[in-house]
Amino acid sequence: MKSLKATGHPLSHPKGQIELLSQAEPIGITPFAVKLKEIGLMPLKPTGIKIFQINVGKMCNQVCLHCHVDAGPDRKEIMTRETMQQCLDALEGSTIETVDLTGGAPEMNPDFRWFVKELYALGMKVLVRCNLTIIVANKKYNDLPEFFRDHEVEVVSSLPYFAAKRTDAQRGEGVFEKSIKALKMLNAVGYGLEGSPLKLNLVYNPSGAFMPDDQMALQNQFKQKLREGYGIEFHELFAITNLPVSRFLQYLVSTKKYEEYMQELVAAFNPTAATSVMCRDTISISWDGLMYDCDFNQMLEMEVNNAPTHVKDFDMELLNARTIKVNQHCFGCTAGAGSSCGGVTS
Repeated sequence: MKSLKATGHPLSHPKGQIELLSQAEPIGITPFAVKLKEIGLMPLKPTGIKIFQINVGKMCNQVCLHCHVDAGPDRKEIMTRETMQQCLDALEGSTIETVDLTGGAPEMNPDFRWFVKELYALGMKVLVRCNLTIIVANKKYNDLPEFFRDHEVEVVSSLPYFAAKRTDAQRGEGVFEKSIKALKMLNAVGYGLEGSPLKLNLVYNPSGAFMPDDQMALQNQFKQKLREGYGIEFHELFAITNLPVSRFLQYLVSTKKYEEYMQELVAAFNPTAATSVMCRDTISISWDGLMYDCDFNQMLEMEVNNAPTHVKDFDMELLNARTIKVNQHCFGCTAGAGSSCGGVTS
């Protein structure tokens, strides 16, 4: 399967996606900005940056159906060491304590280990969003569990389901088997075990055009099935709503489920979840150093407002005073119990 960008699909460019998302009222969907205004949250403002989420590249060894990054083996966008150093410079003079590394498969960036070591030396709490299969994809990645352990990295791993059929349908043939092998390797060095400081959390995304079930119920189900079936342990499960961006947006349009899904998200709008959306305490850095309010705005190329747009010009005061850009995809973060990169928000 090729990436969305490689196919030349009309929705392959962020402008095409924004144009579709902006056509809200003609299909009976309330603009997100209007919903925020109704509850006194417009304009949406930060509560203070606590998390640096850095996309170190879009190259990935998988091509997942729901991927909002449109990552894949054919993507060439990779963060350079120069840009990584600019991130380190920004962090060194800030009060930010958490760095969330994502991709693609972030481990495929040739400077990934150097970057983690430098972040660790700065005293940062480092999270890596690992697709699991990268650990067993090639011998050069087989020691990642030990590398993660030695640098106290929190591992956040995607696993669509606790059974092969549904996992492979979303992420590719053989992914479930490889994911189980990788989870066992992580458990073997202490990750995910009860009482262990080596955090191993899983991420669940629905496989279709529907919202996830209750996060705690899913977590209990995953824990039971993975423990009984494979002897695998983990700490928490994060249930994340698929946002109508990139490859998932293409799926919604091609299956004629776009309007229905958007209406479901709007109907489930939760004012409490809206107050704690992740963009309020996170800044998202792209592979080329540009800054965005969140990972999803990054994929739509909606750069930050009212502040320098590149990390080399990082200014905490201006970023904390900025107005956050919103559009219809934001309904995904405020539906039901809310959704963020760390699971539910309310």
